[in-house]
Order: sequence, then C-alpha cells, then structure tokens
Amino acid sequence: MNKAQLVEAIADKLGGRQQAAEAVDAVLDAIVRAVVGGDRVSVTGFGSFEKVERPARYARNPQTGERVRVKKTSVPRFRAGQGFKDLVSGSKKLPKGGEISVKKAPKGSLTGGKATVKKAAAKKAAVKKAAAKKAVAKKAPAKKAAAKKATVKKTAAKKATVKKAAAKKTTAKKAAAKKAPAKKATAKKAPAKKATTRKATAKKTTARKR
Repeated sequence: MNKAQLVEAIADKLGGRQQAAEAVDAVLDAIVRAVVGGDRVSVTGFGSFEKVERPARYARNPQTGERVRVKKTSVPRFRAGQGFKDLVSGSKKLPKGGEISVKKAPKGSLTGGKATVKKAAAKKAAVKKAAAKKAVAKKAPAKKAAAKKATVKKTAAKKATVKKAAAKKTTAKKAAAKKAPAKKATAKKAPAKKATTRKATAKKTTARKR
C-alpha cells in the first residue's frame, strides 16, 4: 500500500479524498518534524518513532569487499507496539471490518512536532516573564523603603547637627556670661586699690606735719 492507496482507504471515513489526503499529510509531517527535532513519537498499541545516533564504524563494500569507514550518522527507527506485534504474529485475531481497537495514548506519550515545542517554549517564556515582573514588583517597594530610610537618616543627621550647633552656642553664651562677672570683680578691685593708695599718701602727709 502506498500513500495514495492509504488516502483512498480512509477517504470514506474522513468525508472525502481531499480531507483524507490532508489528514495523512498532517500526521506524517508531525511525525517527521518531531523525530528530526530529537523527540520520540509514541502511539500506544501501534508503535513509536525515534531518532537513533549511529557511531562511526567500518563496513564492507558488498561489491568489492573493501573495508570502508562510515561516518557517524543519525537514522530514524520505528518500534512496533505490543498490540501491533500481537496482531502480526497471530496471537490476536484481526477483527473483520471496522476499526482496530487501539488504547488511548497516555498524556505526554504522543509528542507533536515543532508546533507543540514552540507552544511549550512560549508558555515557559510567559512564566519566566511573569516571574520577572513579580520580582521587579517586589524589588520596587524594597527600593522605596530603602530610599525612605536613607532620607529619614539624613534628616535625623541634620537635626543632630543643628542640635550640636545650638548646644555649642549655649555653651559659648554661658562661658561669656561667666567671664563678664569676673571682669566686674576686677573692676571693683581696681577702685579698692586706689583707696588704699590714697590712705597711704594721707598717712605720709600727717607724718611729715608732725
């Protein structure tokens, strides 16, 4: 059975040859893209498609028998599922007419092509962006709080300097007030000295008269 025959076989079930051809193309394209991208496409009961790495090796040329070095390469591989194997081996009978009952694939077992990979990457990017926005939103209040604390500290420092200046002024005034009475005391002492000198001169004059 080739691709055209496959399309004809499912055309009646999909409502026409055009729809069947599009469905077959879509399925094959998704499988090929997924396997090329390194993903494993697994359909429960049918089989799995995957990419296999073959290391570099030596082989024989079948025509000449010459030993040839084969480079490292990647090849696609298909592994039939157990249900498919049982039907082919004859351990299970193929139903007459109708569709073969294949179990539903579990979530994640059927991997799409690049479209699903792109969607997953887009979702991850959206999650990362949301997390980044939340982090920025958290950092912003923290920065504001730090700025407020800094301004409060600056104002407190200014107040402290103002208080120190006021304290210095008050101490200077007190010192000046203390020095002023001392000057008055010296001024009072000076007239006392003058009085004593006057008394001494009076005594001298009386002594002379005698």
